[in-house]
Amino acid sequence: MTSTQKDTVMVDLGGRSVAVPKGGLYDRYRMDTHLDEVARDPRVSGVDFFRKLPKTKVDSPIGPTLTPNFYYSVSTARLTMLAPSRAIRTRLPRELAPLEVAPGLGLISVMFFRYDVCDIDFYTEAAVGIAVKPARHGKLGFFDLVSALKNEHLDTYVLSLPVSTEIAQVRGHDGYGFPKWVTELDVAIDANRTTARVANDAGGTDLSLSVATPAQSVYPSGERVSALTSYTSINGAWHSTLSQTNVLSAGTTLVPRDVQLQVGEGRMADDLRSLRPIKKVQLDVVTEGQLALHMPVPTSVQRRK
Repeated sequence: MTSTQKDTVMVDLGGRSVAVPKGGLYDRYRMDTHLDEVARDPRVSGVDFFRKLPKTKVDSPIGPTLTPNFYYSVSTARLTMLAPSRAIRTRLPRELAPLEVAPGLGLISVMFFRYDVCDIDFYTEAAVGIAVKPARHGKLGFFDLVSALKNEHLDTYVLSLPVSTEIAQVRGHDGYGFPKWVTELDVAIDANRTTARVANDAGGTDLSLSVATPAQSVYPSGERVSALTSYTSINGAWHSTLSQTNVLSAGTTLVPRDVQLQVGEGRMADDLRSLRPIKKVQLDVVTEGQLALHMPVPTSVQRRK
């Protein structure tokens, strides 16, 4: 539901005026959210994961801010597909290389996120991403591949990252260097069904997904923490952004069937088509999780021929 003007207040982010929910977490705490209050929210199963992650004040393109950004209740879906390395390379910066499962075959994914309780309030998000080799030097690609397929640590380059709120767009684009824009974006994930729809500028469907949710396994907080490193260029310099997910309930389906993936008309659809996906190989759904998103840090990226 879109908030009315009376339901919002204006805040400054690096010189840009952005509307946020009045009385929401960002309005009240400006990223310095009281964990004891969050713990009382019935949608949040606990906050122990965050108590072990102290926040740090940093300067950024969006002004002074606290990092990490905490997401106290999230659900996510990732559909991983094979695609020709040749097509992938046409969409990657020269400094990055696709993570290949076999000669000439790389991994791409479409992802959907629902952030029910977050330092910057509720929003939804979607992405088209490419699995890439880690930019750090000396790492054996085979072990990176095994880790990536297990979702223990993924390295990615994102082509599209639409979001449903203005603050998420400004922070993500100006602060992190991600290709973000605001659009109508619905994500619903429960133990039975996973559905998502991203609207295009005309109100039609850009990209949508509907699939049965894989059987879920429950994990104690802190037992299964996965990591995602995303590479972006900010003012001509390469940065890496780390996000850590505390997985609480998740499931995986290999070579998923009956996946209704509609590739319509829009920026996400164009990006996905350009990668020429061949086959769906894995569906990962987290019906309950938590996330810590760190601010980008400069990183060394080896220039590739």
